[in-house]
This record gives sequence, structure tokens and C-alpha cells, in this order.
Amino acid sequence: MASKAHVVLPSISPIVPSTRPDPFNHPDWLFEPKYDGFRGMLYLTPTSCVLRSKRGNVMQRFGELAREVAAELPRHDVILDGEIVALDDEGRIDFWSLMRGQGTLAYAAFDLLWLSGRDLRALPLARRKRRLERLIPASAGRLNRIPCFQREGRELFQAACGLDLEGIIAKRKDDPYGSETAWYKIKNPTYTQAEGRRELFERQA
Repeated sequence: MASKAHVVLPSISPIVPSTRPDPFNHPDWLFEPKYDGFRGMLYLTPTSCVLRSKRGNVMQRFGELAREVAAELPRHDVILDGEIVALDDEGRIDFWSLMRGQGTLAYAAFDLLWLSGRDLRALPLARRKRRLERLIPASAGRLNRIPCFQREGRELFQAACGLDLEGIIAKRKDDPYGSETAWYKIKNPTYTQAEGRRELFERQA
């Protein structure tokens, strides 16, 4: 029997949402609030925990956050998809604090792709969500779980706009996790933290 110390996890390419202009309601879809941060794939084994970017690079800047998240998870081999965010003093997501290295860092998971030696990507999203809820039953400490809602995309979008969130993500509940799966990002047109974003990334290019 192979030792757990030698677990090798597969490298997974994340699904990148495309933009859709208008929210919608549909019984076959799940909807999530869009947290504004850095996309991060969390790879946990009994001997290590790292966060990787969309391009697969280890995000050394968030090494301490990865270690703190690992302390809140069972010591199984796990791959999570989620968002690295910064929280202000009132617990609100603050993108600019994240950019400046300020605020309280947290990891907000929205998908479970691997657990205890089993690849879950072929499972429907709704089943992966249920397993994620069992793995992370409540938000606590540095590890959080992004909530999802069935059917009512327009209502969630309205609420997201009222809370000044970036928007929502729409996902078909029966879809697997793979290159052919389509997710849709529906942006809040009045999102205040979008101001100056283009200029920021143009300066860094």
C-alpha cells in the first residue's frame, strides 16, 4: 500500500467563466455570489498545502493562508476551487485591500474536485456541492464556503448589487467539471470597486 506521504495530485485547469449580460431564473441552474479576489486552486495532501493560480503557478504570497486553511481541513488529499479574498474590519470583501496586502485574508471555496483519492470532476455540480458542504459545513476562520442558490438568479443578482458585490456566477447543476463546461459571470454594473481596475492592470502589464 502506498504511503499517504507520497500522494501526487493531478494538475487541474480551472473553468473560466464567460460574461453574460443579464441575470436569469432557471430550475436547472445554480447561482453563486461573485467574490472579488484572486482565483486559487487549493491542493492539500497529508504533507503539504499550496494555492495555485489559474495558470498553475504556486502563489507563494499566500503560503501562510494555505497553511492556515490546511489546519481547518481534514488531513486527506483534497483539491478545492475557490477565491482568495481580503476582508475589511466589518467582514466585507475588499479587493483593493487584497491588492495592497491589507485586510484579513480568507479562502472561499466553491467547488470540490478531489477527495481522498477520488476524482470528483465527472460528478454533476449539485453532487459536488453537497460533498463540499459536508467537508466545509460552516464558514469559520480562514476557510469559507461560497453559498449557492437554486433557480433564482435574478433575485440573487439583485441582492448582490444591493450588497455592492461584483456580481453572480451561473452554473448548470448537472454539469461536470471540465473544458466543455460553461459558467457565466453576470457583472454588477454599479460595483464600486471596479473603478480604476483597468488602469491598474494596464500599469502592471
